[in-house]
Amino acid sequence: MLTSIRGLVAATFATSFALAATPAMADETISNDTLIELGLGTQADDTALDAENEITVIDTAAVERAVEETETDKISLAAGESSFEFSGNVALVSEYRFRGVDLSGGDIAVQGGVDISHSSGFYVGTWGSSLDEDTVGFGHTELDVYGGYSGDLTEGVSFDLGVIAYLYPNAGPGDFDYVELYGSVGFTFGPAEVTLGGAYAPDQDSLGSTDNLYVYTDLGVGIPGTGVTVTGHVGYTDGFLTFTNDSKAFDWSIGAETTLFGPVSAGVAYVGAEGDIPAGSYDFVDDAFVFTLSASI
Repeated sequence: MLTSIRGLVAATFATSFALAATPAMADETISNDTLIELGLGTQADDTALDAENEITVIDTAAVERAVEETETDKISLAAGESSFEFSGNVALVSEYRFRGVDLSGGDIAVQGGVDISHSSGFYVGTWGSSLDEDTVGFGHTELDVYGGYSGDLTEGVSFDLGVIAYLYPNAGPGDFDYVELYGSVGFTFGPAEVTLGGAYAPDQDSLGSTDNLYVYTDLGVGIPGTGVTVTGHVGYTDGFLTFTNDSKAFDWSIGAETTLFGPVSAGVAYVGAEGDIPAGSYDFVDDAFVFTLSASI
């Protein structure tokens, strides 16, 4: 409604200005008598009448175009000052790996999410994945809900801060949901991108009344002329979310990804993590190739 009111004011101003324009802008003239017959003669300014008792009239089409351009500019300005953007993603992965740990029992997982971001830098979103309830014990679904703030510190340097809740809506008895704070800084150098980040989950019942710290670095390098990006990742966990006896573990991955067509891309990565898995138990951290087919809108 505000935009429409502004457009109306612009149209009124432009039309008033047009009627007082100089004869150099005229396309045609009509007599003052005609204006009187139309009910406009009494409104005519005497200064606008020429020697032949005629009044100058400008090109109304040009006025309309000017008004439309003004209104469009104002709408664009308003959108630029404050706007929302919606995005979504969906993926099919050969297995779901979270920080190197297998959470789908080595089976295919279906994943997807939706994000809403504001031009100010604030955003909220949700993401989910299927799980293997027999090996993991968290039920068959993970649902993440998050919100944060991101932006650019300077050219080539970006940041992201937020909080995320990991939810397991159909898990069995017990505490499984937990909350984590996260932050990262990204650097762009030509075709290369480097991200340094960390996440901290404070003491919670679902974490055995302990906390968990995770730090990582990601690397992506686009190979010129190929459409292929080589990726690398190294992470370190200190806390509850490990499969080691001392609650400390590294995880890693190296891979490549490319766009197939439109929003569809594919990737492959070799993934693994440290772990002290008892003999005969399911190995959540064995090295494996993970294939991904995804699309973003």
